[in-house]
Amino acid sequence: MHQNTTRRLTYAALMLALGILIPMVFHTFQISGGIFLPMHLPILLCGFLCGPQFGALCGLVVPLVSSLFTGMPPMYPTAVAMALELLTYGLVTGLLRKKCNVYVTLLIAMLAGRAVSGCANLVLMGLAENSYTLSAFLTASFVTALPGIVIQIVVIPLVIIVMKKAGLTDLNE
Repeated sequence: MHQNTTRRLTYAALMLALGILIPMVFHTFQISGGIFLPMHLPILLCGFLCGPQFGALCGLVVPLVSSLFTGMPPMYPTAVAMALELLTYGLVTGLLRKKCNVYVTLLIAMLAGRAVSGCANLVLMGLAENSYTLSAFLTASFVTALPGIVIQIVVIPLVIIVMKKAGLTDLNE
């Protein structure tokens, strides 16, 4: 039990660090985060590897800490909306990680996170007296982000498979 908690805490810390570092690399090379979604990968993995509590906490913290230390994403409304979206990713993947296969879990988490993102942006943009249309939501969440979605669907199952085979995760239990 203690070893399992230590492993999850270690993975959560690693995913938190990667959630800040990977987007910094993308921005250094002027690669759009809105297209490739580099912050999403570690959070989705955190939910799978660490469960719903660590996944949700990591998802909530990463965009806010990244915004504070690097200025990316801008705190309001982007980082706040992303914190809620990524919290949802970590929570849902953590809750479903042992109940569904990795693809079903990813699909549900990605749809739930994007729904939360859309609602958060609608409210936050409304508070700032800006409009947020259905078209803007669909474009940002599904069209512009398509390369990042594909990367998530390819990379995350591969990482999970490798970690299972190496005995580095408790997903087989």
